[in-house]
Amino acid sequence: MQKNYKKLFKNKKIIVTGHTGFKGTWLSAWLVKLGAKVIGISNGLPSSPSHYKYLNFGKKIKSYNIDVRNYKKIHSVIKKSKPDFIFHLAAQALVKKSYNLPGETFYTNSIGTLNLLESLRNINKRCIVIIITSDKVYKNLESKTGYKETDLLGGEDPYSASKAAAEIIIHSYIKSFFSNKKNKVLISVARAGNVIGGGDWAVDRLIPDCVRAWSKNKLAIIRNPKSTRPWQHVLEAVWGYIALATFLNSNKKIHGESFNFGPSSNS
Repeated sequence: MQKNYKKLFKNKKIIVTGHTGFKGTWLSAWLVKLGAKVIGISNGLPSSPSHYKYLNFGKKIKSYNIDVRNYKKIHSVIKKSKPDFIFHLAAQALVKKSYNLPGETFYTNSIGTLNLLESLRNINKRCIVIIITSDKVYKNLESKTGYKETDLLGGEDPYSASKAAAEIIIHSYIKSFFSNKKNKVLISVARAGNVIGGGDWAVDRLIPDCVRAWSKNKLAIIRNPKSTRPWQHVLEAVWGYIALATFLNSNKKIHGESFNFGPSSNS
């Protein structure tokens, strides 16, 4: 399978938005290993320490310091780069921060996605687009069985609502502008949450908070001890995104579909 991926992605121009973030760095590293020409779009470094900075990626990929809320600059990079693939990960990704900065959260997660889609309307070449949202897009029914892709969207906190709003925008654009049989832009949505692994130094995330506390010989504070969440390793999620892009490239039938990414229920 690794050989098949290498054959598909080698020398392909691939835009990764949010490439300096936790998942974005791992995804970019994997794509570079597959021989792709990665073009990163991010608004600075999201954490300190920085996994992206540690890997010295500045010398390995073309990188643009751009906020996804800036349509003109996003459009310019896409028009200039003519990408074969796009992985859209750029986001305000923290629930707690969304309460403090709801406007920034909605502009980044909802309008930032809109800017990407609007930039793709005039692209005149085949382009495979994977947009990463969240498992928090679902209306919270406190279900013990988990959620299916066909379940209702919702979102009571600003972060969840902004991601659900982004999905409504995505599906509107697919139906309105990317549904023609001759359409060259193929889009799928990946919903994943609670990704853990090395290089994650974000605040208010369980594992990094534990590491920070224990390294100082302090007690770790568990903010939501009664919550049940589907943990998965970052390489599982990143491999899933690459697999989805590969599948979409060869199977146009999943254009416009959303897919959940999470661990098996028995684990």
